[in-house]
Amino acid sequence: MWLSTLSLFLRMKFLKLLLDFYINSSIHVALAVFSFVRMTQYMVKIPYENSVVYFAFFGTIVGYNFVKYNSLVHEQKFRLRIELKCILVLSLFSFIATGYFYLQLQRITQIIALIFFGVTLLYTLPFFPNRSNARNWAGIKIYIVALSWVGVTLFLPIVNSGINFTQILFPFALQRFTILFVLILIFEIIDLKNDNPNLETVPQQIGVLNTKRIGSLLLVFFLLLEFINHDSNLKVLLLKVGIAVTSFLFLWFANQKKSKYYTNFWVESIPVIWWLLLLFFS
Repeated sequence: MWLSTLSLFLRMKFLKLLLDFYINSSIHVALAVFSFVRMTQYMVKIPYENSVVYFAFFGTIVGYNFVKYNSLVHEQKFRLRIELKCILVLSLFSFIATGYFYLQLQRITQIIALIFFGVTLLYTLPFFPNRSNARNWAGIKIYIVALSWVGVTLFLPIVNSGINFTQILFPFALQRFTILFVLILIFEIIDLKNDNPNLETVPQQIGVLNTKRIGSLLLVFFLLLEFINHDSNLKVLLLKVGIAVTSFLFLWFANQKKSKYYTNFWVESIPVIWWLLLLFFS
């Protein structure tokens, strides 16, 4: 009896370690980016082109791991644990893969990708004298993150496909920015107890309740934008309604007592679930 209990405990512990590595190594967030790029290709009717998809996927792993672990490794605040060593190896492999798929992109896409890479560096490293990195600039973090995601998941695949920008793409980009903004608000609510007060995140400035109210209004705006898109269909609309309702529930149930899995796994799973449902109903 006790052997089976011990075996179950060890299996559960191993699965937790595996899940933690999956999240901490940024594979999960990269899968969310992957899903958004695929949705862009589907909704804008772009032929599937793998180079931009895998560039975004592996580039996200490199970018996020650089942001999360650069200062820790540089300042040597702790010895490199096995997990961190594995993350560094994964990041190195992802960096090579990112370079490989970068070379397959169109020239204009490569230039735009370099701009977003520069934004990532600005977000992480202090380039200006007596100023911290952009990640710590008061009130600006949420906009940098949302705009970066829109750029990588929407504009890169469109530019790489050679499709001309039309008026219809503006509400589509605004819609993508809006849903991303709401999802980041959930992160800011959860991280409220740990964030530096000088960051001036939205919940720090207006409170949790008002943040939830604004997020709810933004979700309504997100759905209203769908009616501007004349190429939309009932299936896409219903899926977006479902995603809006799901995001609404995550937003209103968010609080500082939730575990890291609430946002780092479940909230970041929303784009993945969205993409899988789109595939299922296609």
